Amino acid sequence: MTSSNVLTDRRGAVLEVTLNRPKANAIDMATSQELGEVFTAFRDDPELRVAIITGGGEKFFCPGWDLKAAADGEGPDADYGKGGFGGLQELRGLNKPVIAAVNGICCGGGLELALSADIIFAADHATFALPEIRSGTVADAATIKLPKRIPYHIAMELLYTGRWFDAEEAHRWGLVNRIVPAAELMDQVRQMADDLAAGPPLVFAAIKEVVREAEDMKFQDAMNRITRSQFETVERLYRSEDQKEGARAFAEKRDPVWKGR
Repeated sequence: MTSSNVLTDRRGAVLEVTLNRPKANAIDMATSQELGEVFTAFRDDPELRVAIITGGGEKFFCPGWDLKAAADGEGPDADYGKGGFGGLQELRGLNKPVIAAVNGICCGGGLELALSADIIFAADHATFALPEIRSGTVADAATIKLPKRIPYHIAMELLYTGRWFDAEEAHRWGLVNRIVPAAELMDQVRQMADDLAAGPPLVFAAIKEVVREAEDMKFQDAMNRITRSQFETVERLYRSEDQKEGARAFAEKRDPVWKGR
């Protein structure tokens, strides 16, 4: 069940999740646990195909860890619930597309939350940083992910300095997919989500599992896992009605009707 801190809106097969903790949408332990429950339910609901994560208001996407909660004794080793901090970055088996709509300041754990999405749209006024270095802590998830997403030397500079960078630079390094005028952000993200929701869910699941599991594997090892039927989502796809429907639709020169089974 969601609270005023985490708002959800179900639009057909799309789930919109909004961080709503004024003034900055910072995440404390309780909010992280709630996000974990929301994304776990999304993962397990066969009727939901795509999720959007965004921040309430126009200034902040998310600054990450709630430092007020930290000052009150909430430590970095707190129980952040299913999926780890923010509910996404360690959630196992999440084989559905997730889009981040970055509508403002996105830093620290907020940037790590965005990095946990598959696609990132940024408003033209969005800004980014990993300022943990300035408070003597490690941006742990970003330290693992960022050098794999953008050029190594740029990632290390951002981690070492904690400096701010704008949406244009984020786009230049491939950190965000698109920069969108703020007033158009959610409309464009929803259009992308609707397009994906109309696509083949079993194919998306197979893509996401293979990408995730093969990240640290040699090419041939990953290919061997596919040919030896060792990816559950790929096997499910090849045994599905959808796989047959795709072939029939192509032969009949019509749009396929995906059922997710």
